[in-house]
Amino acid sequence: MARLAQTHGLTDVQQEILATVRDFVDKEIIPVATELEHRDEYPQHIVDGLKELGVFGLMIPEEYGGLGESLLTYALCVEEIARGWMSVSGIINTHFIVAYMLKQHGTQEQKEYFLPRMAAGETRGAFSMSEPGLGSDVSAITSKAVKDGDEYVLNGQKMWLTNGGTSTLVAVLVRSDEGHPEGTAPHKSMTTFLVEKEPGFGEVRPGLTIPGKIDKMGYKGVDTTELIMDGLRIPANRVLGGVTGRGFYQMMDGVEVGRVNVAARGCGVAQRAFELGVQYAQQRHTFGKPIAQHQAIQFKLAEMATKVEAAHAMMVNAARKKDSGERNDLEAGMAKYLASEYCKEVVEDAFRIHGGYGFSKEYEIERLYREAPMLLIGEGTAEIQKMIIGRRLLEEYRLQG
Repeated sequence: MARLAQTHGLTDVQQEILATVRDFVDKEIIPVATELEHRDEYPQHIVDGLKELGVFGLMIPEEYGGLGESLLTYALCVEEIARGWMSVSGIINTHFIVAYMLKQHGTQEQKEYFLPRMAAGETRGAFSMSEPGLGSDVSAITSKAVKDGDEYVLNGQKMWLTNGGTSTLVAVLVRSDEGHPEGTAPHKSMTTFLVEKEPGFGEVRPGLTIPGKIDKMGYKGVDTTELIMDGLRIPANRVLGGVTGRGFYQMMDGVEVGRVNVAARGCGVAQRAFELGVQYAQQRHTFGKPIAQHQAIQFKLAEMATKVEAAHAMMVNAARKKDSGERNDLEAGMAKYLASEYCKEVVEDAFRIHGGYGFSKEYEIERLYREAPMLLIGEGTAEIQKMIIGRRLLEEYRLQG
């Protein structure tokens, strides 16, 4: 089982972290994931265990109480966690994106206030861009912030918040026309606000309501919600970075590393699907022999394993590119696109190998079959990734003269 998705050139510390996380996944997540998922139950015991391991502070600098690890280390840990249960990796992902945005763009006061508590898992993050009438078209955001003395008043409705109920800090992207005259490009008149709240549902602070969990086909356990702002008052010192009009760029930076994260999740789910497929193929007998000995099944296993390897290699390349300080939107887009598409295909092939049993909720592959489609949408659809990739390629290969 350990042959696929190996990463060369890791330090001893990285290898130790990954071994610890993998052991936790095998012992604490995989045995209970399907049962919890069928009940749509939040995995509090698992989350508490990850807090103890320091996963919530994995990329937060040591000066703020984190482990100060690289994006590569984080992505490899996410791959392992998603191999156990993708919903748990989603709980980590949104927290990580907010912590990353604070680390990269926050004021010193904001870093000192939030990051130590985020590293300990005491403050847990969610971020919000989408609205009921928009997804990838971020420029169409209608939620708005209006300056009122030393505060801003926020109004609007947001959609698809992972960790919307359990989080205590939400990075919310809204329009803020203050200082940006009419006619300013939409992406230059957006601001990210750091909104603190109580966990739970209903009115979680004056002017802020989390209506309840959205019922989903898969990706259960983790809470996905709406967010309604109606006269929500936020102090000016909770503008991320202290300056309005930079929210779009801050969010896009967060989404860029988020795409590496989604690629890692696709790799993890695909790896688990391959493991289930290759195990079942050696246990199930037809025509007097294990189905693994039939050439048709061997062809499927060969294709599945190749896709797992290719997606993993591309994800690792995108993470290392970002860690080097280089622009990685091309690599991140490619990794997210390939890993999510291959994940869907590997899961479906494992499902087919299981035959009728794959349709039974008693088998783990049934859960993976419902989870994989979310990766085709999260952090930008395949079509959005192709647009990003195409535009960047034209930049790189622009004709001269």
